Amino acid sequence: MELAIAYDATIEGWSRAMDLRDKETEGHTRRVTELTVLLAQAMVIKDKEILNIRRGALLHDIGKMGIPDHILLKPGKLDPAEWEVMKTHAGIGAEAIERAERDAAQPIAFLTMAKQIARHHHERWDGSGYPDGLAGDAIPLSARLMALADVFDALISRRVYKAPMPYERAREIIVASRASHLDPDVVDAFVAHFDGFCDIATRHADTD
Repeated sequence: MELAIAYDATIEGWSRAMDLRDKETEGHTRRVTELTVLLAQAMVIKDKEILNIRRGALLHDIGKMGIPDHILLKPGKLDPAEWEVMKTHAGIGAEAIERAERDAAQPIAFLTMAKQIARHHHERWDGSGYPDGLAGDAIPLSARLMALADVFDALISRRVYKAPMPYERAREIIVASRASHLDPDVVDAFVAHFDGFCDIATRHADTD
């Protein structure tokens, strides 16, 4: 139990460090983690695996620590060159976690899950995502869950270049992305538990 508490405290600390660096998205990690867990429960994933998904979800954007401030903190949309740099955060995060795996005396299950989520949460069901262009079931399920949670949160969140979108409109866009951007089964689970998504988003909403 002491080891589990230490794991969780360390992971929470890493995720909060990311939030401190990027104030605009400070509630993002907490929201998408809880949303991903809700999806995992809806898809009847075992509790032990859900715990590892939660830990991995907290670290999904850890690679952004390697993105230069002038890009990560830019008060507006990124230009194409900047966007290419931003996209490298997926590989950077996975590489950092892989180094931690190599340094460990024995395999640590949540690091394996965290590496999958960090690297593949921007893959798309139709193969048009990044960094590896994986498609369909080749994308780890944990990353497919995170992908939907990440899209929902991006749509409903305020940014300097856009207003937050109403929850119902975000649902429409996600449903329209079924079998193109997003896993059809995960979209179906989202629709069935949409009220839970709204509740989590409201409880962990960003402050003004």
